[in-house]
Amino acid sequence: MLEKIFDYNEHARTTYVAQVATSLPSGTKVLDAGAGPCRYKPFFAHCNYSSQDFAKYTGEGHSYGEIDYVSDITSIPAEDASFDFILCTEVFEHIPRPEQALKEFSRLLKPGGKVLVTAPFAAGIHMAPYHYCGGFSPYWYKYFMPLCGLEIESIKNNGGFFKLYGQESRRFLALLTPQHPVKKALFLPLKIILAIWFRLLMPLVCYYLDPLDKSDSFTAGYFVMAHKI
Repeated sequence: MLEKIFDYNEHARTTYVAQVATSLPSGTKVLDAGAGPCRYKPFFAHCNYSSQDFAKYTGEGHSYGEIDYVSDITSIPAEDASFDFILCTEVFEHIPRPEQALKEFSRLLKPGGKVLVTAPFAAGIHMAPYHYCGGFSPYWYKYFMPLCGLEIESIKNNGGFFKLYGQESRRFLALLTPQHPVKKALFLPLKIILAIWFRLLMPLVCYYLDPLDKSDSFTAGYFVMAHKI
């Protein structure tokens, strides 16, 4: 329950991928593109799972799983129509020209095969220097997917304004905390008080206020399902 509230972005995405994976028939040929640590591999235990990544990022705390295709995501060494389903989560912001990845997915999918893309709508710089875009709106997918031979089935937002605000409020404390050791020590009593607000109450309140946002225009990101035409 706590993860659902205080790490809603990751929790909602993981839950959605798990639900989609469960719906796939046994033996489905799956490609996890930009798989990184292959965190979703267990969800596809009933499928024929393969992974791809460029495997060049060496930032602290980052690791890679067992990658089957070490390559650029826009040029994966697999035959045309090799896969029934392609998963690509939180990768597009790290691709200089992500529409080229969509073209590659279309090439790799069998006719009627599906692709699930998740990407942020608003994100700070991460995995530098491999970060090229702050986020993607639904209109980006609506424009580029049909050009790449993909028909959108659904676009689902990952939370609304309040959940996003609650998530970002947890960053306040880190930004407010002085870096100088003495000032940091003096700030500690106030930090404890502020932590109750910024890291506990604000995310909790915002989580339950989120249904009030009916616009779907402020969100952490979108989950997009499409199939090859």
